[in-house]
Amino acid sequence: MHIGLFFGSFNPIHIGHMAIANYMVEFTDMEQLWFVVSPQNPLKKKTLLGQNQRLYMVNVADEDYPKFKSSNIEFDLPQPSYTVNTLAHLKEKYPQHTFSLIIGQDNLVTFDKWKNYEEILKQFKLFVYPRPNCGESKFDSHPNVIFTKRR
Repeated sequence: MHIGLFFGSFNPIHIGHMAIANYMVEFTDMEQLWFVVSPQNPLKKKTLLGQNQRLYMVNVADEDYPKFKSSNIEFDLPQPSYTVNTLAHLKEKYPQHTFSLIIGQDNLVTFDKWKNYEEILKQFKLFVYPRPNCGESKFDSHPNVIFTKRR
């Protein structure tokens, strides 16, 4: 099964997150989308609601969408959460699935700040949702970077 991973603090989850998620399962070959609630993004320093509160909100938001699932996989992994570590854990735990990342264009611009970003790009597809006023990135033409259309 092809699963899209939508990482975020979801502080709180909102209609924009849901619209992107819905687009991904409707207009790509993703069969499911997992909202991966991150305890703390190492690149963002802001106050967050508790991780269980945010997970609860995601559960409520996605309960009527059979292709959506919430994930607390990062809650039990070492902190801070690095996507490359979470991906390795998911591949080990679910070898039968193919995983892709869903990110906004603003994250692609700073993707080279992510831990082991080269390894992520080598092993996974990145589905990029366009954001207004984002500059180009050096990854725009990478074969594993797929830009989606804005709806």
